This record gives sequence, structure tokens and C-alpha cells, in this order.
Amino acid sequence: MIDVHGVSKAYGTIRALSDVSFTIEEGEIVGLLGPNGAGKTTLIKILTGYLQPDEGQVTIAGFDVLTQTQDVQAHIGYLPENAPLYPELSVQAYLKLMADLRRVPPAEQNERIARAVYATGLTDRLTQPIGQLSKGYRQRVGLAQAILHRPKLLILDEPTVGLDPTQIVEIRRLIRRLAQHATILFSTHILSEVEALCDRVLILMNGQVRADARISELATTHNAILVLNQEVAGVRDALARLDGVVAVERDSQNGYPFYRVRGREDADLCPAIYRLAADQGWPVRELRNDVQTLESVFNQLAVAA
Repeated sequence: MIDVHGVSKAYGTIRALSDVSFTIEEGEIVGLLGPNGAGKTTLIKILTGYLQPDEGQVTIAGFDVLTQTQDVQAHIGYLPENAPLYPELSVQAYLKLMADLRRVPPAEQNERIARAVYATGLTDRLTQPIGQLSKGYRQRVGLAQAILHRPKLLILDEPTVGLDPTQIVEIRRLIRRLAQHATILFSTHILSEVEALCDRVLILMNGQVRADARISELATTHNAILVLNQEVAGVRDALARLDGVVAVERDSQNGYPFYRVRGREDADLCPAIYRLAADQGWPVRELRNDVQTLESVFNQLAVAA
């Protein structure tokens, strides 16, 4: 559905994107996660054909974004962070306008609008001016215009920004329903949004894709934590020699020697560490699997950046 290869973009001396590459398959819900200023909105504008990259290539549904922009946009439903709504128009009048702009055939417009309104829960707001709607309902209107032409791909830029907790839950439910019929890519800087909605996450930092993984793959247990009651010579070297260990980090936790042991993806380190500690007579205070989460991965990347 989306194929991005070697995309870079600079604004003067500021490099917003640097050699970004990834692929998104049909039917996926993918979160584009990163702090403010990471390049998320720049990338989305390139994907939707509103901004040209300095380098690289983007294809969507088999169409080149640069040379076949109209074909690409016909396959995309796009909700920018600040949706271009007209506060003086009623919901129905606005959706009629957007149907015209989207070149929805006149004979199909009433049905398309009715379906979009039903899908986004706007049935009882049709005659209300958009300017009188809450932020949550304005987001619904933005989503309704994005699905009028039955796109295969929805691209949503910070769809829950500025919403209260109740509105966030409602928009999440709506996105899940829309995902039954379309591939979805949405950007956010909120970890819980990705965990609640996504199959997969792309983490963007300083204009680079720093991680690309399925959410289920992030909850790994192939790393281990060992805490001793007192300092013992040679522990780090002994741990590093265990089969399956790729790195050992030494730290301190409340004054106790602390070791984070990183293993290969197929490694189960705790039993081997337990046997080693018993053989060596180490004063073990704690031994446990180090379960990796999206938050821990994000924080590690943020520190490294």
C-alpha cells in the first residue's frame, strides 16, 4: 500500500527527514510515533502529495506520489492536524462541498454522505453549523470528509490532539471501525495512542526512522535483570560469556550492583544466569526477565538521540 524509499527533506539548513524508508501493507494500522519536531508532519505531507521530497521515492497503491499525484490522492483519505473546516457551514453543506471537490459523482453523493455520517456518528448534527460543534465532533467531521470517496488508505495527523479523555476514547473507537475497511497510518506523540490502536509502530526521531516493529514484538523477554546484594568481581565478564548473550550493562540500583543482560531474540537467559550464579555463589538479590515495552524502547531511543 505504501512504499517509501530513501526520502529526505530539508528546510534551508534544517534537515527534517533523512533517508527515510519503510513499507506498509494493506490492512495494517500503523502508528507514526515521535516527539514534536521529529518530522512526522513533513513526512505525512510528502505521502499525501502536498510537499515534494528533496530525495527519494514514494509510491502509494502502486502510484508514484510525484508523477501521479492525483491518482495517489484519489486513494487517500487525509485528516491534517488542523482540519480545514468552514465554521459557518452546516455539517451537511460542508460534506456536500467536499464531495464536489473529491469529484464524487452527483448521483452517488447523497449515499456517500449518508454512509460517512453514519460511520462517524454525525447523524444528529447534520444541520448544525460546524462552528458550534465541540472539538471532538469537529474531528468527526474531518474524518467524515476523509472517507467520502471510500479511500483504501487513511492518513491521520495527530487525530486526538486537543481532545478531552472522553472524546479521545470516542475517536479511538471510530478509528477502529474505519480500520475494518482501510489501511490506516496516523501520527502521534502519545504512546498510549499507539498501544491502544496499532498493529505496528514506526518511531521517528530527528528525521530518521529509529525503530519499526509490530507492537506484539516489543513485549520481548529475551533480556534479563540481575541484582546482587553486594559487589562481586568478574560478574560482568562471566555473564558476557554465556551462550546467547550479546551485551551486559553494569549499573547501580539503590546502591546494589545491577546488571542488564541483553540476549539474542531466541535466548532464554534467566535459567542460565541462575545456574551460573548458583555455581559461583553470587549473593543474588533479584533475577527476572526484562520485559521490553513501547515506552522503554521510546525512552532508550530518546536518550540515544
